[in-house]
Amino acid sequence: MHKFSCISDFLKKQHILSLCCINNDQLWCANCFYVFKDDKSMSLYLMTSPNTRHGSYLMQNSNIAGTINNGEKNVLLIQGIQYKGYISILEEETNKKKALVTYHKRFPMSRFISAPIWLITLEEIKMTDNKTKFGTKIIWHRNTF
Repeated sequence: MHKFSCISDFLKKQHILSLCCINNDQLWCANCFYVFKDDKSMSLYLMTSPNTRHGSYLMQNSNIAGTINNGEKNVLLIQGIQYKGYISILEEETNKKKALVTYHKRFPMSRFISAPIWLITLEEIKMTDNKTKFGTKIIWHRNTF
């Protein structure tokens, strides 16, 4: 399987990510529900309030890192991603509406949450894929895609 399709297929199947952020020298992590936007953009949507600790950090510094994993207990079936990228609140109405439709379709209860929709633009990914072969690592960089 082509390395890109392996990564994008994995991102489509999962729905929770860890998000690590920093403000000055203060680190913080949060878990968030996400939706994979599409193969072309290699980006993710999530909803969170800027009034949370991580939200306030993200407003100050858009550089992020995090992980996504399949939660598998059997080591031979583990798949996971470490990622680096940047995040921003979607402001433009058309993009925001499209993102919300996609997000609400995946997470219907999110319709009742008052929080902005954010876009994570992935810049670098390291995927571990023990399902393919134990110890398989797949590396993706936006600038080489």
